[in-house]
Amino acid sequence: SDGTQPHLVTIQFLKKVRIQELAIYLDFKSDESYTPNKISIRAGINLQDLKVGVSQYSFTLQEILYVELKEPIGWFVFPLKTKLLDGSEKPYVNTINLQIAILQNQHSGKDTHIRQIKVFSPR
Repeated sequence: SDGTQPHLVTIQFLKKVRIQELAIYLDFKSDESYTPNKISIRAGINLQDLKVGVSQYSFTLQEILYVELKEPIGWFVFPLKTKLLDGSEKPYVNTINLQIAILQNQHSGKDTHIRQIKVFSPR
């Protein structure tokens, strides 16, 4: 991806699904300053509005995970959990929209490279 940050990968499912893990493959040795450093993983149900003529959708999304990586190489698996009001957790999120936001790259790079993304549901 190139352009202004944050770089976004938004995945829309046809119906509400349970997502337990998100795996991202990054390679600092090959991509150097194009490698993500700060990542926000967000999930949500409702599309708030569709802006006609613009290639971005606006979602009601809640950040469910924020990570910082230092010169990452390989697969990074992020467990996704739902925090309930009583303080307990479910080992998955129930969502229609999943978004990966690249907030910053290694060494302040502008463009970004993600080699592969995998989304896992509970078994």
